[in-house]
Amino acid sequence: MTGTQVIRHHDNFLQVAKSYYQLTKPRIIPLLLITTVAAMGIASKGSIDPFLLCVTLLGGTLAAASAQTLNCIYDRDIDHAMLRTRARPIPSGRVRPLHALIFALVLAICSLALFIFFVNTLSGLLAMSGIAFYMLIYTHLLKRHSVQNIVIGGAAGSIPPLVGWAAVTGDLGWVPWILFAIVFLWTPPHFWALALMIKDDYAEVEIPMMPVVKGEKETADQIWIYTLIVVPFTFLLVYPFGACGIVYGLIAGVLGVSFLKKAWQVKQHPFDKDIARSLFKFSILYMMLLCAGMAIDSFPLTHQCIALVGNGFHASIELFAHLIG
Repeated sequence: MTGTQVIRHHDNFLQVAKSYYQLTKPRIIPLLLITTVAAMGIASKGSIDPFLLCVTLLGGTLAAASAQTLNCIYDRDIDHAMLRTRARPIPSGRVRPLHALIFALVLAICSLALFIFFVNTLSGLLAMSGIAFYMLIYTHLLKRHSVQNIVIGGAAGSIPPLVGWAAVTGDLGWVPWILFAIVFLWTPPHFWALALMIKDDYAEVEIPMMPVVKGEKETADQIWIYTLIVVPFTFLLVYPFGACGIVYGLIAGVLGVSFLKKAWQVKQHPFDKDIARSLFKFSILYMMLLCAGMAIDSFPLTHQCIALVGNGFHASIELFAHLIG
């Protein structure tokens, strides 16, 4: 691994803190956390303990931050080679790799301690497995060597729902693995849309992303196939598993139609980066709203409102039948 030899000093503590904060790639973390919240909502039937929620999200944040920091260390040669990423803390020389490694290890240890002492051991081990999978399988083995890097590596980003479920129940069943699979299947369309946008950057540093190796048309076809799989898969939570109800089902339906429409547009125009960008942005919104739908559907108040509407509708039907009878 290589990196810049230029060492730039910070002027004050705030600049130091900003550099270390940037190492964690903070924009990625909220999307991981919302899948955790969705799993906790379903597992607790909408009655999440506030303290448990806060500790789990903090532990998950620290684990994700650790993984992203380790990724920055490992990929510092790539980041230094690309103009788009050259200003990141390590390639720019603002943070030394050794200092970043210590920071990442401290984050991971704090995350594990939070889970073990305040949540449970299973959730902590799952969080640590996410870091290990992300670094060993995706970053080290797949990212630079396989066109299927995103497909297999997507398992790392699919672990947060397992962590959230385990935090509430202390075990794992079929439903959290369905949540895992939803995120897993959503990842290729999401990330390949980004890869279509920045294909030249990946080609420059010889990262075998799908558009670089197979071309835009094949990538667009794969995006369409995975979208065709993930959208129907989201309804397994309604039937046959019954983990979610009609509110989630309606939200998943509306979102799914929009996701399919945008994926089809990419398939029809694989070389249009603006259309790829539109899909990429929507895919983020899709996952956030889908998880929000899971959480809202799990609330007891939601079930009460649905019951009231159902009873009112049933009473109206009976009244109408009586009037015409």
